[in-house]
Amino acid sequence: MRTMTAARIHKVGGPMILDTIPVPEVRPTDVLVAVKACGMVPNLGNVLEHWQEWFPHLPLPELPAIFGLDPAGVVEEVGSQVQEISPGDRVYVNPGRSCGSCRTCLRGDLINCPNYTFQGYFGFGPKAQRNYDAYPYGGFAEYITAPQYALVKLSPNITFEQAARLGYLGTAYAGLRKAQVGPGHTMLVNGISGTLGLGAAMHGLALGASQIFGTGRDQLLLDRVKELAPSRIEVLSIGDQAIGEWAKELTGGWGVDSVIDALGPGAPASTMLDAFQALRRGGRAIDIGGMSETLPLNVHWLMDNLIQLIGSNWFSPQEGQEMMDLAEAGLLDLSIFEHHCYPLAQVNEAISGLPNRIGGFSNFVINP
Repeated sequence: MRTMTAARIHKVGGPMILDTIPVPEVRPTDVLVAVKACGMVPNLGNVLEHWQEWFPHLPLPELPAIFGLDPAGVVEEVGSQVQEISPGDRVYVNPGRSCGSCRTCLRGDLINCPNYTFQGYFGFGPKAQRNYDAYPYGGFAEYITAPQYALVKLSPNITFEQAARLGYLGTAYAGLRKAQVGPGHTMLVNGISGTLGLGAAMHGLALGASQIFGTGRDQLLLDRVKELAPSRIEVLSIGDQAIGEWAKELTGGWGVDSVIDALGPGAPASTMLDAFQALRRGGRAIDIGGMSETLPLNVHWLMDNLIQLIGSNWFSPQEGQEMMDLAEAGLLDLSIFEHHCYPLAQVNEAISGLPNRIGGFSNFVINP
């Protein structure tokens, strides 16, 4: 029996422990991927310590469990019914798992399955454990199994470390698609210097947005974001001016076509509401950050101004492949990331180092 090393959590709030477990067997429609890099959720240590307090409605897997949300690697083995995937292929494994048999799954809308589950992280429904049982291997292990539909083939110019960032990049990309970002579009990214916000700015540039306005709290990071495209990006340090007033001044009083809100759970609702005031009539606000404070929203204003507020969570493998197309064409530049790489044996040290990251530019990666 072949064995592998995996970093597993045995209790919520406890450290990850290196365990030796069997290499998973491949079922007919699955693939076995040798993990070369796995991205680390930026606030992973804090989230896992406080999970049951902050997100009691989102089930974690039964413990011990292997975490690791964003694995990339090389296909080592394929099941007997796998098509279009071969050993040696370089891939990213989209961790979204669905039941496959509910109404949303039957119409191909897998991401809206009521029991949608992140392999290697958490679930969204009461039956998420069934998906964990089917795919219990996260990316903090030497090998992972996944269904063939979950694979994104990497472009030749993309490294495994860059691919390990696709989860957060994909979340931003899916949000921009819902906002219908394209040539001539104007957008405001609330929290532009963070992990999600930077991804939104990068995709806005790649998709042809003419103007990108961004807010944040660290002026040095904001300046660094603006340097990505000085003629297309404008930035505002939160507190210097009302966000809506600022954006409308820079658009001749018109307002922006979309607001991409990337504020995290600890951000105040007032900052999100201020950003909404930047929208033009008929604009769209897309929430990708998960600000968790109750939002005191004037829905009459929303109706009168034909404003759409849309929640966007994660992305499909097809959207992942589109990102690879953008990268291969040179439109999506992933070279801006600073990779902080750790071997699997140092996973706990990596988690401890996360608070020292430099906004969204830092990319913490485990190399099993």
